[in-house]
Parts: sequence; structure tokens; C-alpha cells
Amino acid sequence: MLSFLSSQKQQTRRSFIQAGALGMTGFSLANLLRAEAQAGIGSSSKAIINVHLDGGPPHMDMIDLKPDAPVEIRGEFQPISSKVSGIQICELLPRMAAHADQFALIRSLTGSAGAHNAFQCQSGFRKKDMLSVGGRPALGSVIAKLESTARDLAPPFVDIMQGRGLVRNSARPGFLGPSYQPFRPDLSDLFERQLEKGMQGELKRLGTDHQVSLKLNPALSLQRLENRTTLLSKLDTIRRKVDSSGMMDAMDRFSQQAVSILTSGRLADAMDLSQEDPATLARYSPASQNDVTKFTTSDGPDAVKKFLIARRLVQAGVRCVSISISDFDTHRNNFERLRQLLPIVDHGLSALVTDLQERGMLDDVTIVAWGEFGRTPRINSKNGGRDHWPRVGPAILAGGGLQTGQVIGKTDRTASTVVQRPVHYKDVFATLYHTLGIDPHAVTLTDPHGRPQYLLDEGKPLAELI
Repeated sequence: MLSFLSSQKQQTRRSFIQAGALGMTGFSLANLLRAEAQAGIGSSSKAIINVHLDGGPPHMDMIDLKPDAPVEIRGEFQPISSKVSGIQICELLPRMAAHADQFALIRSLTGSAGAHNAFQCQSGFRKKDMLSVGGRPALGSVIAKLESTARDLAPPFVDIMQGRGLVRNSARPGFLGPSYQPFRPDLSDLFERQLEKGMQGELKRLGTDHQVSLKLNPALSLQRLENRTTLLSKLDTIRRKVDSSGMMDAMDRFSQQAVSILTSGRLADAMDLSQEDPATLARYSPASQNDVTKFTTSDGPDAVKKFLIARRLVQAGVRCVSISISDFDTHRNNFERLRQLLPIVDHGLSALVTDLQERGMLDDVTIVAWGEFGRTPRINSKNGGRDHWPRVGPAILAGGGLQTGQVIGKTDRTASTVVQRPVHYKDVFATLYHTLGIDPHAVTLTDPHGRPQYLLDEGKPLAELI
């Protein structure tokens, strides 16, 4: 389904040129030719699944254990050998260890702003890097700008980064404006207000007082995302109201795309896990409560199904999906909480990679799992936790045709600082753009001042992986 065929390349190129002719500012033919020369044209099915480990995952308790360090640093977990000779990871990640040839483990992620700001994992940019007008856009918003149309039946960018509510400082469209913000299944307040305002204004122009409300259930939980009956009934209501108003053709691009997405049913179908093959659904379901221990965090065992929803969204045509696993802010009870959280990550990532591979999708879908920063090598004696440590953190990559089965970077004996091959957040984003067939140093977008802005101002694709 997602094979990288030459005919698809030609179609993608035509789509880019047509989009440019329709007014895609900042993406000129010269940009296109440079991007093609350096990275080639990516399949229209290339996609990113961004897994945010909300709160800051502890690198020395996951993929960079230091068993010879003092006890107040090495912690409670033991390293285990993996499928790849010489690579060891945490004992709580046995599935990933068994599939280590499918993962690239970055032990030297640097450049963190040191704050609970998920946006750096969405764009590569820190707050101080933001432009004065609007700010930098998230990668998903860039994809929406470059490669989506008002006729799309699936949103290009879906954000289901929810745990304790919406993840702090999640994705935003920056200077691209609200038309390119991520689509959230609960219809974020901003999205909802923009769409309702546009529809209500058009109805007023047509001389009717008919009221339009697009409210879906607020703060959708994972279980409610699976409730297709409720969602489809809301979509049917929207469809009837739009059809009866007779104003579909008069709506702007943003409203047209939003209504197309909401009424097509494709998004609802993707989130309807009752349509999934029972054997596949079982793959994403813990065999027993003991399989992922007891859960007291906001993300219980059903959080593994977020990875399945992400795969289904990509199959439905979504180009960038952001999900989250919450409660990695382990200032207290670090080891007890990781006994609950790491099995979710282990189960979800390994199931997703295996599923994509069996469907022939793995080379087209790039997965990245990371967080805002790492955590302190030394355990705080008062609370048994680890605090914020922006000097170094972990990142895990898979899929996308990358050369996996390797470790990149090295820290010192206490996991305190990088001693070999530092990797910046922007290097990871340069790598993600590369898997999409986009050169972020050749393609520009025009900001509100009319100035061209490159997608990244620095950062290089990781040569070890491409």
C-alpha cells in the first residue's frame, strides 16, 4: 500500500507544482528542484509518528544504563542484552530488546531548553528561537502547508497528545496561522471557534438565524476515542447542517477542509478500533494486568492502543501523528513509576514496529520517541526521584528506511554529559524531514513579514542513519 514507486514520485512532483501554482508561498520551483536534487521526491504516503514521553524520560533508566556507577546513580534496574550484539537496555524493555535491530538508540541528545515544553519535540526550536510574529511552526504544520489541500478527506496533522489533559505546550502552527494547526479529535477550542465563526458568518450572510455548533465531546479519553457511535452521530449532524445551509462552496479553504474531514468518516473510521482485526487488536492489548504491572499513572494499560490508533490514522492518510505517554516527570518515586510506564513504551513501540513491518509500511513511516530532557544521574535522596537534566537525554528512532540496529552517541560513566557524538534536536528533525523527502535547508516558508524562512536554521541529518 505504501510502496515507494516511481509513478508515485511523478504524481507527488505534479502535486507540488500544482500546489505552487495555486499560491503556495515560499515553495518555488527552484526550491523544489534543489530539494529533489538533494533528497529526492518522497512518497505521498511518507509519514511521521511522534511519541512524546511527557515530563522528561530518564536516559540512564532506559537505554543508557550504568551498572558500574555508584548505587545512588545506577538505580534499581539491570541492563539486559538485546538482539544486537553489544547493545544493552533496561530489563523493563524486553520486547524492544528482542527487536533491537529495528531501533536506533540515541544516547547523546543535547540542546534541551530545560523546561516542560513539548514544542521542542515538535519543531526542534526552543522558545528563544521563536520568531517575533507567530513563532515557528511544528513539523506537522509544515507538512500540512506543503502537502495538503482543501480536498483532503483526512487531516495531514493529528495531535492526540493527551494524558493529564493536553500535553503542556504541544504542537502549534506558528506563523503559518490557524489553518495549519493540528487537528485534535476533540476539536480544540481554537479550531472549534474558528470553524463555527466561519460557518455562522456565512449563514448570517445567507439571511438565516440558524445556529451551528460543532462541539464534540471535550477532553476525549482513549476509551471515548473508540466510541464510534457517538462520534459518527455528531458528524452526521454536522453533515446535515452543512448540506441544508447551501453555503459549502462559499467557505474558505480552512472551513472546507475541516468540514470535509469531519464529514468524510475517514477520521472516525481510523479511531474505531472495533473495525480492527481482533488478532491485531490483541497485539496492542496487555495479556494481563501483570504484563504491565499495576497502574496508578494517568496512562493505564490501554495507553498501548494509542500506538494502534496512530498506525490507523497513518493508513487513513494522516501524514504526521503525535501521541503521548504521560507521567515521566519523576521527581518522586522514579523507579516505582517507571515500572508502570516503561512496559507501556516497550509494548507500544515494539507492537507498532512489528505491525508496520508486516504491512509493508515500516520504510515509509518514521517513528521517534523522546521527551523534553533527560533526568539527573544522581537520585534525590528525599523523594527517590530524578530531577530535570537538560545536558543529555534519550531518543529512539525506527522505520523510515533508516539504518537501525545501532547506538549513536556516548555519555560518561555517570550518564552526566556527552563524551561522543552529540546529537541536537534539530539534527533529529533534519533526519525526519529527510525521510519525508524534504530538504529543510532548501525549502522555505514565507513569514508574516514576507521574509522566507528555512524549515530549519541548523541541524544535519544523522549520517549514521541515512
